[in-house]
Amino acid sequence: MEKIILYVDDAAYARELLSRLTPEAVGTGARHWVLVACAPRMTHRISKWVSHSARENWRNKWLAKTQDQLLPLLQLENSQVTSVLAKGPLAELTQRLKMEHGTARVIDARRPKIGVDLEPVAPDVQSPGQSGWALPGAVLGMGALLVLANELTD
Repeated sequence: MEKIILYVDDAAYARELLSRLTPEAVGTGARHWVLVACAPRMTHRISKWVSHSARENWRNKWLAKTQDQLLPLLQLENSQVTSVLAKGPLAELTQRLKMEHGTARVIDARRPKIGVDLEPVAPDVQSPGQSGWALPGAVLGMGALLVLANELTD
């Protein structure tokens, strides 16, 4: 049974990414998916209003909701799914999961964010959408739009 470690921070994006992957990239037959859910970060100032146990409870509820959205897709062809809630550096978590589950392929299905470099999940896995030109390209586009609007008003 092939083992695949799947990093997810948005279930809708992960479903879309998995549907675009070719069968050769994911493999065929029964698989053991290790679903690593990377819950959205909360600011450090939230501790004034929310206790640690309430934050952990929210993270667990978020994991359950994400798991409910992805399980129908991952459990095709009699595949197993093990869910893990990510805590700490992702590269260390990947190493620990590879030691627990043996050799496994890693798929990073986290949603890319503009102007934010995602933490790498492993040294040999490239984070999705890491482009150094995303923010400068957007600023250049807005500048061109402003120049064009200025020319049209004159």
